[in-house]
Amino acid sequence: MLEVRDVEARYGDALALSRISLEVAEQQTLAVIGANGAGKSTLLRCLAGLMPVSAGQIRFRGESLDRVPAHRRVAAGISLVPEGRRLFASLTVTDNLLVGAHQRRPGPWDLDAVFEALPLVAQRRDRYAGALSGGEQQAVAIGRALMANPELLLLDEVSLGLAPVVIKQVYEVLPAIKAAGTTVLVVEQDVRQALAVADEVHCLLEGRTTLTGPAGSVSQEEVARAYFGV
Repeated sequence: MLEVRDVEARYGDALALSRISLEVAEQQTLAVIGANGAGKSTLLRCLAGLMPVSAGQIRFRGESLDRVPAHRRVAAGISLVPEGRRLFASLTVTDNLLVGAHQRRPGPWDLDAVFEALPLVAQRRDRYAGALSGGEQQAVAIGRALMANPELLLLDEVSLGLAPVVIKQVYEVLPAIKAAGTTVLVVEQDVRQALAVADEVHCLLEGRTTLTGPAGSVSQEEVARAYFGV
């Protein structure tokens, strides 16, 4: 479904991604792990069309995403849950979800389906997003992305700053997302959580790939070396 070939990205003169290559198969979950500053969020921004690549190519369903703006990538089937949630604080939960349906494609996800998959969201549907806890906002952000009926869902640091019990609740929705036919690429600092939900793992360190492989076959020692570069 997704092919990334020798992608590089820069912030000015600083190289943030160095010749990154990866593939995501249909209905697979790929976890991209790495410490803060490894380039994980930069990779997702490139995939979502929020940041240009300086070299290499990204292809989705065999089609190049060169010069395809972010809103057209959503219409093509790519949705991003950004780091920090980025909800509209003055809108209700339901209205935030409806914003996500602006570029809605045909598919299984609508308000009723999101409320069923995310009971936390359903219970707070009439509240203003700005009054929600961090975990509640994260659940709404996932629901908003699903409202576009993506083929590929990009999750950026969904557990960041959340309590373990809330992280568990957020991640419990992933099986339902996969069962609906959605492919998932999740970026995480929490290695244990990432490996628990992923089919494949891809580790970044300072913008470089240090480990790839099936999540169930990589050892803790291999992950530690790749994650910390030791």
